[in-house]
Amino acid sequence: MARKPKDATVLHGHRVVTGPELRATFEEPDDTLDDPGRLRRRILHGVVLVLLLALTVAGILGAVGVMSGQIKFPTAIQTQERAALCPGTTFDYTPNAKVKVNVYNSTSRAGLAKSAANEFRARKFVVGAVGNTETGYRGVAAVVSGAAGQAAAFSVQRNVPGSDYFQDGRSDASVDVILAGDYRGLIKPALVDQTPGQLSCPRESRRIADDSPWPVIPTASPTASPTRGAKP
Repeated sequence: MARKPKDATVLHGHRVVTGPELRATFEEPDDTLDDPGRLRRRILHGVVLVLLLALTVAGILGAVGVMSGQIKFPTAIQTQERAALCPGTTFDYTPNAKVKVNVYNSTSRAGLAKSAANEFRARKFVVGAVGNTETGYRGVAAVVSGAAGQAAAFSVQRNVPGSDYFQDGRSDASVDVILAGDYRGLIKPALVDQTPGQLSCPRESRRIADDSPWPVIPTASPTASPTRGAKP
């Protein structure tokens, strides 16, 4: 008599669970379409991956462009030169007798320009105009000259500690000294540093003190101040 074939799903009286049945039991249903939150997360992850890939490609292309010279960035030195307009030349001290200086008072302190002009004369500077002017500059004194007068302006600055240099468009070598609120007098003659050096220009935060292109208003002739009525 032939034996009845064994049932592979039964072992010692217990039912054996098959692989397909296990997978069907534990496999999570793909309910992405039924779960808007999960769908949004998947979309967000995809967008982030695409952006990261795009940034990587752009970085590689940018690096290649810089190395090949097709992309150029302004250097710190170029940026500073355009912003500050401060000469980088080293000047020798010009003898006082060869320097013509105009002295202007931009404060309400009467007689300030005249007093300073007398000090310059005592040091053998050639004093030109002496008068009042108006300016948006705030500091000790603004020393103003054209390109031809930069060496002379350097000597003037060595006599006016804390002054700031500005360049204008004049063609001669004259120098304007515009006295401002912090001016307290020239340095003592024995303390004047006559070693070579560079002009002292203002920090950018002090360079632009009003809406005009220059924070000073250099003038070729003294301008009386009708508002203050102060003597130069």
